[in-house]
Amino acid sequence: MELRPASVKALRRIDQKDQARIQGAFVLLGQDPRPPGAKALRGRDGLRVRVGSYRIIYTVEDNVLLVTVVHRGDA
Repeated sequence: MELRPASVKALRRIDQKDQARIQGAFVLLGQDPRPPGAKALRGRDGLRVRVGSYRIIYTVEDNVLLVTVVHRGDA
């Protein structure tokens, strides 16, 4: 799994409770990159998963997850 640099920066600003939830979602995505709750993005390749008030937007390329984390209001 690769986090985009902007996601690493964004995660540092998120409160610890939400960070823990997002990191738990990362673990689950590592086990199953296409879980039942994942939705396809419109207009571009990739999937999204909602974690509280955040979205994890990601693509699967050569068995590597490329991940972006955004607040729902910014998505």
